[in-house]
Amino acid sequence: MIYYNTFFIISFLLSIFYVYRFQKHFDVNITAIFLLIPVVNLGYIFMAKASNLDQALVANRIIYLGGCFLPYFITFSIFNLCKIEVKPWIRTILIMLNSSVYVCVLLVGRNKLFYESVVYKYSKGVAYMEKEYGPVHTVFILMLAFYILIGTGTIVYTYFKKKEVSRVMLYLLFLPEFFSVIGYFGGKLLGMVYELSPVTFVIAQLVYLFISRRLSFYKVSDMAIDTLLMNGRNGYVMMDLKHHYLGSNLTAKEIFPGLKNVPVDDNLEEDEILKEYFVKWVDAFSTKGNSEEFYVKKNDEDEDNNQYYTIEIDYLYNEKSKIGYQIFLKDDTDDIKYIKLLNNYRAELSEEVEAKTARIVQMHNNLILSMATMVESRDNSTGGHIKRTSDCIRILIDEIRKDNKLKLSDEFCRNLIKAAPMHDLGKIAVPDNILKLERRYEPEEFEKMKSHAAEGAKIVHNILKDTDDDAFHVLAENVAHYHHERFDGSGYPDGLKGEEIPIEARIMAIADVYDALVSKRCYKESMSFEDADRIIMEGMGTHFDPQLKDYYVKARPRLEEYYKAETEKVVKNEKKGDE
Repeated sequence: MIYYNTFFIISFLLSIFYVYRFQKHFDVNITAIFLLIPVVNLGYIFMAKASNLDQALVANRIIYLGGCFLPYFITFSIFNLCKIEVKPWIRTILIMLNSSVYVCVLLVGRNKLFYESVVYKYSKGVAYMEKEYGPVHTVFILMLAFYILIGTGTIVYTYFKKKEVSRVMLYLLFLPEFFSVIGYFGGKLLGMVYELSPVTFVIAQLVYLFISRRLSFYKVSDMAIDTLLMNGRNGYVMMDLKHHYLGSNLTAKEIFPGLKNVPVDDNLEEDEILKEYFVKWVDAFSTKGNSEEFYVKKNDEDEDNNQYYTIEIDYLYNEKSKIGYQIFLKDDTDDIKYIKLLNNYRAELSEEVEAKTARIVQMHNNLILSMATMVESRDNSTGGHIKRTSDCIRILIDEIRKDNKLKLSDEFCRNLIKAAPMHDLGKIAVPDNILKLERRYEPEEFEKMKSHAAEGAKIVHNILKDTDDDAFHVLAENVAHYHHERFDGSGYPDGLKGEEIPIEARIMAIADVYDALVSKRCYKESMSFEDADRIIMEGMGTHFDPQLKDYYVKARPRLEEYYKAETEKVVKNEKKGDE
């Protein structure tokens, strides 16, 4: 019992680990293997504890779930990972065959198809069944042999014929085939009292964990490559952190023909030409820690037909873990030729281009501000909120930039100030009966109001989806989406926590809440600066990012001065209105 219980527990824990670790990269066949193995190992426990034939037969049925179906899933995991397509009708026939054999197992004791006879015995502290095999058992053995031969043959074929499949993966795939033979036949040949299968199942699980880990590399790679194959002008190459080749598209192989002969998982350092380019690039990138651009030129002998590629490098991620490098070869031939042409007219055109660009940017900014103002005009309670929060952001950014411990770029700071008016665009999707309430929200009403964050992100995305300024697009969308998230994870819409919340949204949250506190709303009077400050300070670490505390404290005198001035303006305007 200690033997069977131990390997059941290990197999169960390995299955739990697989589900936890690889939930975003499930392979159907491997998942089925991890589900079946603990069940089968539990069957061995039941067999060892059986006190009569009926109990032993129940345990036998559980054990044969593995015997009938594990070979199927192991074989099809090999087909899948070796990138061999199997017709649906073949799958159907095989699963029907497996199921038919298992039905005969279920009927043991009622007919003689699988076992001619079966007797329960107990010897040396172990329960077992003495069996005389029937014709279907012969079919079962042939079925096992068929799966083993097909699986092994597929691995051998792929090894010699398909360079795009990882050799490491092929070596690993062979191990479950080997251990399945040992598990089923080894104990019987050696005359052992205990079954070897629980041990070999656990070893197979460990192998499949390595396979699943490696598989997560290639799924990321395949998705990126498949997407980039649609654009024939640009190349894409990927390698892991140790410079092992993970894949590339056809364009990259045309630019660097040496890639055509490099098997997946080979180290690029072994090819002098590829080492000079790719390894040198990623080493420079990893040392400097930024995406500095490199250049490469094709067709050096024909100057008129030269093709120029910009090399952009970034890390390749699996979830949040760095697993390698992605090298993007962007065809800049047209741009470079155009630049050469423009150089002849640069002095004359420079001023005109700058003027037109500034005009477009101003028109773009005015459009954004107009939309935000239009949305705010529907809200009875937040008049002037857009302007005030934008000014608050500007004050906070001024303090942050003085020491710049947060390492925010000038572009980031400009973009955040420009994006601030867009943070509440989602309110346009909130019904008037909710938005124009002149009282505090009931819980159900508040839930509807909370939808403005996600809706705002969608609106900002649609407005900016065609802009060339990707950095501003992402930042503005984040501000609209996440400015109501809280540092302790209790905010909305996604319940993000800590640094999961983009820094731009964390800064926006302080400005948004501060304005709400010190400004008059239809459902409340304005709060004193002292009370507002107390609430903000108490919220550091729960509502707000604590690393922004010092900047808020330094900005507080300017914020109070600003709001005093805004209040005086409102009073003057009200007096003029009365007159």
